[in-house]
Formats: sequence, C-alpha cells, structure tokens
Amino acid sequence: MARKEAHGLIEDAGGSEAPDEHFEEHGTQRKLTGWWLRAMMGAAIVFSVFQLVVAAFSPLSSQVTRSLHVGFLLLLTYLLYPATKKGDLTRVAWHDALFALGAFVLAFYHWIFEADLIQRAGEPTMTDLVVGIVVIVLVFEAVRRVMGLALPIICALFLAYGLWGQFLPDVIAHRPFGWDQVIAQLYLGTEGIYGTPILVSATYIFLFILFGSFLEHAGMISLFNNVALGLVGGARGGPAKVAVISSGFMGTISGSGIANVLTVGQFTIPLMKRFGYSAKFAGAVEATASMGGQIMPPVMGAVAFIMAETLNLPYVEICKAAVIPAVLYYVTAFWMVHLEAGRASLMGLPKDQLPSAWRALRDNWYLLLPLAALVFMLFDGFTPMFAGMSGLALTSMLILGASITARMGAMAFRVFFWIAMGLAAATFFKWGVLPVIAVIAGLVAVNFIVKGGRETLRTMRQGLIDGAKQALPVGLACAIVGIIIGVLTLTGTASSFAGFIVEVGAKNLFLSLLLTMVVCLILGMGIPTIPNYIITSSIAAPALLKLGVPLLVSHMFVFYFGIMADLTPPVALAALAAASIAKESYMKIGMKATQIAIAGFVIPYMAVYDPSLMLQGGTWLDTLYMVFKALVAIGLWGAAAIGYLHAPLNWPERVICAGGALLLVVAVPLTDELGFGVGAAFVAWHFFKVRRLAQAA
Repeated sequence: MARKEAHGLIEDAGGSEAPDEHFEEHGTQRKLTGWWLRAMMGAAIVFSVFQLVVAAFSPLSSQVTRSLHVGFLLLLTYLLYPATKKGDLTRVAWHDALFALGAFVLAFYHWIFEADLIQRAGEPTMTDLVVGIVVIVLVFEAVRRVMGLALPIICALFLAYGLWGQFLPDVIAHRPFGWDQVIAQLYLGTEGIYGTPILVSATYIFLFILFGSFLEHAGMISLFNNVALGLVGGARGGPAKVAVISSGFMGTISGSGIANVLTVGQFTIPLMKRFGYSAKFAGAVEATASMGGQIMPPVMGAVAFIMAETLNLPYVEICKAAVIPAVLYYVTAFWMVHLEAGRASLMGLPKDQLPSAWRALRDNWYLLLPLAALVFMLFDGFTPMFAGMSGLALTSMLILGASITARMGAMAFRVFFWIAMGLAAATFFKWGVLPVIAVIAGLVAVNFIVKGGRETLRTMRQGLIDGAKQALPVGLACAIVGIIIGVLTLTGTASSFAGFIVEVGAKNLFLSLLLTMVVCLILGMGIPTIPNYIITSSIAAPALLKLGVPLLVSHMFVFYFGIMADLTPPVALAALAAASIAKESYMKIGMKATQIAIAGFVIPYMAVYDPSLMLQGGTWLDTLYMVFKALVAIGLWGAAAIGYLHAPLNWPERVICAGGALLLVVAVPLTDELGFGVGAAFVAWHFFKVRRLAQAA
C-alpha cells in the first residue's frame, strides 16, 4: 500500500514537469539498437564479472589488473560515446569500433609481455613506446568524449610541461627529460595512467558502484523516498525536507552527487514546486543535498577510497573524519529549508497523501541489511574490498531470494530461506567465497523456474550493465589524472608550489587556506571531484601539513572544496543537472545552492583550526564544543541568508546574524565569546520583538 501511495505522489508531483530527457551527466551516449546494443551489453556484463572475479580471487598481478581495467573502460567508452553529437547514434561508427577493439587488445600488452617489461624496466623498446603513445592518445580522446575538453586540456598542459618544461623561466623550469622517459613514466610503470587512482578504481570503487547499482535496482530509492515522506512530509516545508533526507539516505550508498540529483531529484523537485517552492530554490535544495552524498559515510565518494590508499590509512579512519562534517552539512540544508518554508508560509503535504514510514520499513526492511552489513564490516576492521564483496553478495541473495519467496508465499520456505542466507553469510566468513557463489548460482537457477523469476534476473543483469556504465567517468578520470601525477613525480614540481604556499602560510595560515580553496574551486570549474582532489592533494596538502595542519585534515580540506566546486557557478554541474528537472536557469540554482551549502565552505576552515571536529585529536569534550559552536554558527548564518527566524528579519538584523556566525568561525582569542554573546543577544531581542508585535496585533 505504501508503495502505491508513494507512486501516486510521484505521478502527481511530476505531471508536465518531467525532467529533460536530453540531459546527460557525462557526454552524449549512443542509443544503440540491434546487434550493437547486444555487443555493448555483453561487454558491460563481462567487465562487471571480470571485476568481481578480480575482487574475489585476485588471479592477476596488480599491473595487469590495472591495464585490463583501463582496456574495459576504453572499450565501453568507444562503443557508447560518439566523437560528435552528429550522425547515427543507434550504431557504432566503424572507426569507433576499431578504436574500441584496438584499445581492448592493447590492454593485454602488460599481461603478455609482463616478464619482459619487468626485466627491461628503464630501457623501453620502440614497440613499448609506440604502444604507450597509442594508449595515452586513446585515453585522452575517451575522456574528451565523456567529460568534455577541460580535463584533457589540463592534463595535456602537464604533459607538455613534462616534455618541454626546461625551456620555461627558471622559477618553474625542470631539467630536460627525453620523450622516451616521459612515455615510460606514464605508461610502463605505476606512476602514470596505471597509478594509485586507477588501482583504486579497479578494486574498491568499481565494487561500490556496482553495490549502489544493485541496491537502486532492488528498490532502495523508493524505500528512501517513502521513509522520508512518512517522517517529515507533513511538517512545515515537508517536500523540501523530504528532498534533504532522501538525498542524504541515497548518499550512504551512492558516491555520485550528480547521479543523486538525476534519480531522487526527479521525484523531489517537482514535488517541491507543486507545494509552493520556487523552481530556483527547489533545484538548489536537491543539488545541495545530493552533493553531500560524496562526504556521507559509509560509502562516500570515490575520492574517499583514493584518499585511504594515498594516505595508507584504514578506510574507516576516513569515514570517522567525515561523519561529523557530513551531518553538519545536512543539518545546514535542513535548517535552510525550514527557514525558507517559514518565510514563504509553506505547509507540508496532506496526511492522507503520505505513506507510512513504518509500513515501508516493515515491507522492505531486508533492503537495509546489505547497508547494515557494510557499515558493520567497515567499522569492524574489514577491508573495503571484503566489505564491498560481502555487501554485493548479500544484495544479490536478497534480490533473488525475495523474488522467490514473494511468488511462493509459503511461510516455511521463507523461514528456510532466511536460515539458508544466514548460513551462507557465516560460510563466507569461514570458508571464503565459493560456498556463497554456489548459493547465488542456486538462487539464479530457481529464478529461471519460478513464475516472474526471469524478470528478476533481467533486473540483476541490468544492474551489472548499469554498474559498468556508471564506472566509466570515474575510471577514466582516475586514468587521465595519472598523467598529472606522473609528470609531477618525474619533475618534482609539486614541491615548488607547496613551497610557495608554505611561504605564504608562514605569515598567515588563513591566506594559505584561502589560496588552496581558490585553486580547488577554479579547477572544479572544469574537472570532476576526483581529478580535482588528486591534483590539489598532490600540490597543496603537503604544504598544509608543513604548516601544522594534520595530514588527514589537509586532505579533507581540499576534498571538500573539490565537492563545492560542483555547486559553485559558473560551471556548477550539480546545478546544471537540477536545472534540467526544475526548468530554471542553472546559474540561479547554483547561486542559491552556494548559499544553502555554506556549511561546506565553513566547516573545513573550522576543522583546520580545531581538528577535533574531524575527530583528529582532542577529547570528546573538545569535539562536542566544536559541534555546538558549528551548530550555533549554522543557525545564525541560516537566519542571515534566508532573512527569517521566527519572523522576517530586516537587513541590519541579518548583518548582525552574519557577524555572529563569522566570529564563531574565526579561531582567534575572544571571538568565540563574542560570537556566542552576539548570537544570544540577537535571539533574545528577536523573540522579544516578535512577542511584542504579536501582543500589539
């Protein structure tokens, strides 16, 4: 019943406000048909199965795994993405088919000649160099097709710097390197396109993308929407609060903020518009809430896995550092929505149109089991690889088993199924993956027989295909930024820029932080969060460490502003995605989203000045104090930004609120005391004023 009610709400909310079908997050995909469609689907399924085999059994060396991973990425990219938007998009052009096949064949080069490449390390042959050049060119072109020109241009500038940087002024010049040295660095070793980012993409990231894809196909989006509607749909400004909570839930399983906008936003943005929110505010709320998914444990975004590998820290440490800022981020969005609803006198949804959150959980509670298992395993010391595999296996068994039990309906069989699944999970811990594979294979066989089971198998097949397709932009970004890492490692240039930041920071740490933030935001205008983080963490994070900022906090600092770049105009990709649904200027949405997401700009600075906010040092009392201070600052800033608290605020009152919030952010003597004093005095004055006006009326 809850599902039907929610479905009705979606239909009512949507109407003529359907999202722009032509908007695509990454590039322009072909709409393949016939034989080409089957070929693409087959390649995507083989890609997903290959990654699962690698994760379960590790049959290949690390270098070979990375090379084949890139080969699959290029194969699917050239099948799915045309060189231009013109032409027939229902079939693959002959030259793209050649590129796809050639890229995939060349991916076996490291496997076939693995021993020879190790023996002649540092002395590449002409064949090695030619193959390396071809693969690098194919990577550049693939990234251009998927992500546009900005990222390839930036990487090409770094490549040109590696080749001809010796001719630049002495301040930024480096010693000469032969083209053979540069190509060998970028292709043959593990410092270039096959560096740490692509290793993480080929292991952790792909698994978690596939995990999220399976949960989405299992109905997790519907469950989150129903729970959010049941909890806050009837409150003041309920539709927008549903957007914040639902997107926050989705953020726990999806590391892509843009994907969250395009999935959850199709439901929440029309719903907000229907109940009185402006298109600008509705799009901004969804963009802000969705981007927070990249910092929301347990899955977070792909950057979190790269950070863990780069810093050689357990993934759980990254989650611990992110959890409080992530909660504060969503508290900010929720508070802004609440104040906007009060200012505009927007009410909640009628109670008779709301699904029951309890009923939604009762009917679909099993969908939460994989997520619960994932959280437990990540925080109990298991590796992300093992946790991801376990979550994926459990999700598969749930989808297949629920399909069987729903059709058969016998209570005895349901009990038998849950016992069997528990035994399978226990077996996974004790004897490895083979018994679990056997259980899944048995469930697949039963679904071939029972009525409706084949539809479930088609859903799982689509999950494998969608997981592979969703991995393309992430994997390609990881591959091409390896060029930047390779050049920086070869030339040692990163230390020069880091030295400049250290020199500035010796006089003023705030200016160093501000400079780092500006670099992140500028880079983020043209490139995704992953390459943005990799570039800035390679250059700026070491400098911040020298200035006394804890290592993890310095990396989280650049990570946060890489995310904020997707909300900040003039590019603001998250706002662009929301604009396609809200039917409003993405620049207006981006400006409003920047205002709503102010916590994302403020919290990193607060964490630098007091790392206890990220659980990096200090006592629990220190952390609680920082959380309280952040909440007060958020409360004051929300009132200043929206112009409303318990009643509308005039401009002098808004300036006072903003001043109090800024005093709480600045970490110098007496500013906390002044900030708390200003905040307390203003709140007392405001409520006295409201009460007096009410009595006068």
